[in-house]
Amino acid sequence: MSVGRICTRVVATAAPDEMVREIARRMSEHDVGTLVVVGGPTEAPLGIVTDRDLVLRCLATNRDPDQTPLREVMTTPVQAVDEHTPIEQAMTRMAHAGVRRLVVTGPGGVLAGLLSLDDVLELVVDEVAIIGQLLAKQAPTLAF
Repeated sequence: MSVGRICTRVVATAAPDEMVREIARRMSEHDVGTLVVVGGPTEAPLGIVTDRDLVLRCLATNRDPDQTPLREVMTTPVQAVDEHTPIEQAMTRMAHAGVRRLVVTGPGGVLAGLLSLDDVLELVVDEVAIIGQLLAKQAPTLAF
């Protein structure tokens, strides 16, 4: 199965020149903890920013959130995979990069979605539940 099948397709975005306070407001408004930073003529993914980034790289260092542009606190380079990438390959990428989220790109490298570790865990839980149902149906016929 590819990451494009389970990733979140509606992704909140930001521009690198926006100020941290505005980004925090947008996170609150959309009830998310992550925004993908996009830019250029194709609005290609440039980086990613989490609520934790805002706290550690802006607030904890006594920077003014009204005067600190996102480009100074976002995580770069962006860790991205194509939407056709197998989930197993994406998980390996997450593990090697030490991240819990990957930006998912489509044709031309444009933003197509966001894959989180939680998305993968949800898939695994669903698959284990199905296996459990199959085993429960077969249990009366199994001889030990």
